[in-house]
Amino acid sequence: MNLGPGARWLLRVVMGFGLAFIYVPLAVVLANSFNSDRTFGWPPPHLTGHWWASAWDNAGARAALWTSVKTGRGAAAIALVLGTMIAFAVGRYRFFGRGAISMLVVLPIALPGIVTGIALSTAWSTVAEPAGLEKGLLSVIIGHATFCIVVVYNNVLARLRRTGTSFEEASADLGATTLQTFRYVTFPLIRSALFAGGLLAFALSFDEIIVTTFTAGPGIQTLPLWIFDNLFRPNQAPVINVVAAALTLVAIIPVWLAQRFGGDPATTRV
Repeated sequence: MNLGPGARWLLRVVMGFGLAFIYVPLAVVLANSFNSDRTFGWPPPHLTGHWWASAWDNAGARAALWTSVKTGRGAAAIALVLGTMIAFAVGRYRFFGRGAISMLVVLPIALPGIVTGIALSTAWSTVAEPAGLEKGLLSVIIGHATFCIVVVYNNVLARLRRTGTSFEEASADLGATTLQTFRYVTFPLIRSALFAGGLLAFALSFDEIIVTTFTAGPGIQTLPLWIFDNLFRPNQAPVINVVAAALTLVAIIPVWLAQRFGGDPATTRV
């Protein structure tokens, strides 16, 4: 499509406005993490790294960070297994109700978080607690996995549809077993999609707060919950800004890696 000079400049202005709309608030949070003023007067009268040292020395923040890491790791692992298996079932086989199953897999990420949280809390209280399983880290991991499956499923299914079955059929024609075909043909083709899906699932779990509120047991506090609980406490606002700024910077890593390794296997080096 050929655009005139005026249209191109208009698109650039609109793009710049859109990026500013998204990233200016994040830049303000980052700048306030170095603001020496506790009331966050703007512009900052002085810059200091004191709040970063205070945040690092905060035992509650470190414990919540480790809880978030364990939760994201567990949820991503479950999502990789279940999301990949469902993607293979939908992408490689034809059966009645395949479209309905695909919709049911994607539905949890479209539901309001509070609906998912209430449903998971009720299900856990009805099924798991009578069996002796109280709410804790496991309930949070399972709760997060319900919507993390979606990103793995979408990544793997898209890759399977793009690569087709010709390579696998050729491998079978040459005498390879099903396991050999998966190991030497299928897995290398979907490896980067699995990596990208796992990273996005981890990032999605790491950020979740609503479902966590309904599924976490006593003493379980992820980093988003810790931020919310301390947001309005006296003298905690500077530390909260530091944690929020750090999370913003760290969130860039999985997104970049997912884009870097989630492309076409023919052009992506792993």
